[in-house]
Amino acid sequence: MASQVRGVVATAMGAPVSVVTIVVPDPGPGEAVVKVQACGVCHTDLHYREGGINDEFPFLLGHEAAGIVEAVGPDVTSISPGDFVVLNWRAVCGECRSCRRGRPQYCFATHNATQKMTLLDGTPLSPALGIGAFAEKTLVAAGQCTKVDPSARPEAVGLLGCGVMAGLGSAMLTGAVGPGDSVAVFGCGGVGCAAVAGAALAGASTIIAVDLDPRKLDLAEQFGATARVDASSEDVVAAVQALTGGNGADVCIEAVGNPLVLEQAFYSRDLAGTLVQVGVPTPDMRIDLPMIDFFGRGGRLLPSWYGDCLPSRDFPMLVDLYLQGRLDLDRFVSETITLDDVEEAFHRMERGEVLRSVVVL
Repeated sequence: MASQVRGVVATAMGAPVSVVTIVVPDPGPGEAVVKVQACGVCHTDLHYREGGINDEFPFLLGHEAAGIVEAVGPDVTSISPGDFVVLNWRAVCGECRSCRRGRPQYCFATHNATQKMTLLDGTPLSPALGIGAFAEKTLVAAGQCTKVDPSARPEAVGLLGCGVMAGLGSAMLTGAVGPGDSVAVFGCGGVGCAAVAGAALAGASTIIAVDLDPRKLDLAEQFGATARVDASSEDVVAAVQALTGGNGADVCIEAVGNPLVLEQAFYSRDLAGTLVQVGVPTPDMRIDLPMIDFFGRGGRLLPSWYGDCLPSRDFPMLVDLYLQGRLDLDRFVSETITLDDVEEAFHRMERGEVLRSVVVL
C-alpha cells in the first residue's frame, strides 16, 4: 500500500521550497523503499531549485542520504528490509559499453526507480539525482542502496552519497594522489575539505588549501591541509609554486566550478601535473586557455563525476575507515535540522556558514 509522507519540493525556478505531503508507491521490480534517517543539504539541490540542472519541476529534493530499507520489490536479492544503506546515484547497469569494458565507475545508464513518487493530486515528482531523500521515505532503484556497517552514524555516512564522496574521490581516485605528492585544493567548502581529507588519506606530503574565506581555510587545516593560500590577498599561482619548491603542485583540484579558479589551478600545476575539476559549473560558463599552454605544460586535465567512485566498492571501505577513526566524517556535519529548515539551510550554505547542514528524520 502506498505511503503518504512529508517531503521537500521545489515547485518553480528560484521559488522557496515547500514541505508537502507526497505519495510513495510500494516498490516494484528492481525497486526499494527506504526510510530516510538523515540527508545532507548539498549545493546540487540548490542547483535543482534554481533550474540549473533542468526544468522538470516539481522536484523532490535531497540525495545525500542514509536510512533503513523498509520494503523491496519481488525480484530484489541484493538488499533486504532492515538493511542500513547509504543511497547513491550511480546504480551501475552492468550492460553499457563502459560496464562491459570493466569501467563501471563511468556507467552511462545508471538505474533509477521506474515508478514515480507524486504529489497528492497525482502530479509526478522528479527526484533529485533519482533519489529524492528530503522525505520521510523515498523510492529508489535497489542498486542505489549500498549496505554499510549499521553501527555508523547516519548523519555522517550519508554524506558519502554525494559531496564528501565527490571530494574524497577527486583526490584518491580521479587525481590518483599518492604518497609524497603535493596537492593544492581550490575551494574549501564541503567538497574541497573532503578533497583535502582524501589527499591526506592517500599519503600526500604537502596539501595546500586555497580559498577566499579564512574560515574555510581554518576548516581545511582541520582535515589535513599543511599550508594555506588566501586567494583574496595573494597571487595564488605564485603562492602555490612557492610552497612546492617553485615547481607547482603534482595534483591541483578545482572544487568551485568557476572558470577563473580553474585557470589558477591549471597554472598552479607542476609540469606534467594533473588538474581535476570536481566543482560543478553552470551551463553558461566557458574556459579559455592558450593551446600552446595546454600542450606545452603536459599532464592530465580530468573532470571528476562523483569522484569516479564505485559505491559498492568504496562506500563500505570508507565507512570502515570512519569507524576506525581514520576519516572524520563527523566533522563535516555543521548542524542537524528538520525538513522545515531546508530553505534557510540553503541560505546558510550560500553565505559559507556551514560545511553541511544535515536533515535528521
